[in-house]
Amino acid sequence: MIISGERLIDYSEIHLRIARAATGLKSLGVRDGAPVAMMLRNDFAFFEVSGAAAALGSPVVPINWHLKAEEVAHILNDSGALVLVCHADLLPQIADGLSDDLHVLVVPTPPEIAAAYGVTDAASAVPSSMVDWNIWREWQPPYDGPIGRASPMFYTSGTTGTPKGVRRHAMAPEQAAAAERVSAIAYGVRPGEGQVVLMNGPMYHSAPNSYGMLAFRHGCTIVLQPRFDPEDLLRLIEHHGVTHMHMVPTMFVRLLRLPDDVKGRYDLSSVQFIVHGAAPCPPQVKRAMIDWWGLVINEYFGSTETGIPVWHSAKEALAKPGTVGRVIEGGIVKIFGADGELCEPNQPGEIFMRQATIPDFDYHGKAEARAEAGREDLVSVGDVGYLDEDGYLFLCDRKRDMVISGGVNIYPAEIENVLIGMDGVRDCAVFGIPDDEFGERLCAYVEPEPGAKLGAAEIQDYLRARLASFKVPKEVRFLDVLPREASGKIFKRKLRDPFWNNRSVGAS
Repeated sequence: MIISGERLIDYSEIHLRIARAATGLKSLGVRDGAPVAMMLRNDFAFFEVSGAAAALGSPVVPINWHLKAEEVAHILNDSGALVLVCHADLLPQIADGLSDDLHVLVVPTPPEIAAAYGVTDAASAVPSSMVDWNIWREWQPPYDGPIGRASPMFYTSGTTGTPKGVRRHAMAPEQAAAAERVSAIAYGVRPGEGQVVLMNGPMYHSAPNSYGMLAFRHGCTIVLQPRFDPEDLLRLIEHHGVTHMHMVPTMFVRLLRLPDDVKGRYDLSSVQFIVHGAAPCPPQVKRAMIDWWGLVINEYFGSTETGIPVWHSAKEALAKPGTVGRVIEGGIVKIFGADGELCEPNQPGEIFMRQATIPDFDYHGKAEARAEAGREDLVSVGDVGYLDEDGYLFLCDRKRDMVISGGVNIYPAEIENVLIGMDGVRDCAVFGIPDDEFGERLCAYVEPEPGAKLGAAEIQDYLRARLASFKVPKEVRFLDVLPREASGKIFKRKLRDPFWNNRSVGAS
């Protein structure tokens, strides 16, 4: 079954809903690979739309529900989607970007999601002029045609420019079997084991999506957390006997900041397998989570384009602090220097990788962009790192985030990993800004814990005691809330770009 707040639905009912929705989507012209877009929070309808589109052999296009009208219009136009399914409370923010020939179906925002996001009853309801997804779906007879298969088309986050749709080639049967084996390694989710999966990350993002849909295909009990809250997460684990979760390091940091009496209040003994990714995890945060939850904290490294070629267990994390893992079945990783030559062990360079058990991809309508991203059939998404003598991969930073100040390469991720350990710091972002003398200088943005009294000098003194002086940001600024995607990634471009407007150096 799938559980959300006080609502639950069993698999027989949701598969019937999927069959009805498939008939309805086909009547709207969804066939021959025509995409179906959806702008939904984690809800029953997310599984219904995904399943119905796939049954028709059409990719679903999950849209980040933080986006506004112009951004959504680009994705809808670029993908060629014929249909958009959207939660009612999200409709006003994108209404100006919807074309007249687009079929829009609206899902009432359920009470637990409305409460989590402060949505009023009026905003949760489907406008009288729009088509209610639930009513429309129930009008349709169950689909009885041939069952297709299609991978979702995810749009990259757009932090480095206009978002691009990642569309996978068709999967051969032998690839499907291999991909299931890799998923079992990386995610720990397997059929027939009575696993209880808690979904706390947005399924518009490729990693939570693949995780949640794998759990769905395997018939796991799935618990949907409307919005991440650290103590509520502990409550849900105890209440539902949660065994498996996909998380991001920001969640770990916020869990670790809970008071000790709150941490000890809940029984977490059901937890068997946690996997995290999406962003590097500071070694001290990983160690603290392992000390608290035990040897259940696993990590993968990959991207929408590459799949998951790299993974490691908690035991390996303790033996190799700071690693993001080593290759698993089908994984290929190579490090190339600026001269195009393969790097030696422990020599940083640009990371090119791929998970060979999943089909290759194209950027929808942008074949040249796919060619630019690759080398030797591998893909780079701009990360810099190195392989040690044992084959474990370590990240230095994003290629575009590396700061060159006075000819010295500085990796902001190293500084962020130290700063996140300072009392009173809830989150942080470090990047380069223009400097007439050195080309670039470091700037840090800090999101303090509520009530914390922090100053720039205090931040700099803390870092100076732990890092070389040239790694200490010359400029420190504070924001109550840093801009971020719900996937856990800070939207660093929004902080950095104002400094680089009308400057050629460092802009990306």
